[in-house]
Amino acid sequence: MARKKPTEPAAAPPGGPLRLHVPEPPARPGEKPDFSNIKVPPAGRLPRPPLDAGEPALRDYADALIRVLDDDGNAVGEWNPRLDADTLRRGLRDMMLTRAFDDRMLRVQRQGKTSFYMKSTGEEAVAVAQAYALDPGDMLFPSYRQQGLLIARGHSLVEMMCQIFNNTRDRLKGRQLPIMYSVREKNFFSISGNLGTQYPQAVGWAMASAMKGDTRIAASWVGEGTTAEADFHYALTFASVYQAPVILNVVNNQYAISSFQGIAGGERATFAARAIGYGVPGLRVDGNDFLAVYAATKWAADRARGNGGPTLIELFTYRAAAHSTSDDPSAYRPQDEFDCWPLGDPVERLKRHLITLGEWSEARHAALTQELEEKVKADLKEAESYGTLSTPPASPKTMFEDVFKEMPPHLVRQRQEMGY
Repeated sequence: MARKKPTEPAAAPPGGPLRLHVPEPPARPGEKPDFSNIKVPPAGRLPRPPLDAGEPALRDYADALIRVLDDDGNAVGEWNPRLDADTLRRGLRDMMLTRAFDDRMLRVQRQGKTSFYMKSTGEEAVAVAQAYALDPGDMLFPSYRQQGLLIARGHSLVEMMCQIFNNTRDRLKGRQLPIMYSVREKNFFSISGNLGTQYPQAVGWAMASAMKGDTRIAASWVGEGTTAEADFHYALTFASVYQAPVILNVVNNQYAISSFQGIAGGERATFAARAIGYGVPGLRVDGNDFLAVYAATKWAADRARGNGGPTLIELFTYRAAAHSTSDDPSAYRPQDEFDCWPLGDPVERLKRHLITLGEWSEARHAALTQELEEKVKADLKEAESYGTLSTPPASPKTMFEDVFKEMPPHLVRQRQEMGY
């Protein structure tokens, strides 16, 4: 059989050879921070839609930015939740306590007392305001930068520290990495190091709640980088099809570990806009505005509780600290970038609002800062009394506990052979 002649190469297209686009961050280390691509709309511009608004009527909210606090510290517009001064002061305290806890635990890690830590500096309004907007019975499926959820729900700092130390008071008995909390009594689901798993888990829990005729909803959090994971899309599909009572939060803090948000597709569209293809409302919110975060979350929670289905919320914020103690952000971004972030610091913005209302002062703020630092130090002293990395670990007998509801005979024998 005669061979076929090789196919002639196709003619080059008029535009020349194909090119691959590799997203580049707006500024590299040593360069001046550049946020010129971020357009910050005036606070109060967006109307608050009715809870029964259909997804098509809400599409502009995926590209906009819900804001309540203006540059002078005033709360303006229809999204203003009109929280009383006591609630605002509690919110400020919980954000400040979260930051004081983070700062102290970073120092503890640098001292070699724990192996790992992750701060939420600059993102405190996300966790604290959302915790306030949700009911205590609602189930939380967090990622690893929502320690403010536990603090806002009144969980013990000593308990959190003991988990970080994996010491003899660690309720998880050393079976989780530091900061991967699990607190059943606070409806705080176990944090997973495998990113994205909590999204379909939250949707499944919400579906089960609806099937049982319960009134509780679920909420989950991922970073913007995790929206590139398959679990994100599985969750959106199920949430949309079955109209699950769930809030799916995307914390867009501009950076995954060592890579900026453009790598996950942030150059092409907002992350809130990913909801549109699933017929799910997408809200984009100023994540450093405590009042806006609260208002949007409360709207989504009321909608879900009224059988209006899921909502995707993109919380537009900035990761001020390193991704973790294993990360060096000076290798991939300007060191002073957070100082130039156009949406400011969430703690300072709520403080300014309270001062504008005549409900706070610089002196009271300084006193509270000192009080919270002393509290964290005292709690740390207690937690360290149960051990850190430098002390003997928990008893080996704990490896047999909390595995089976009823311990099988062969494990009973193994434990006895070990002398326990």
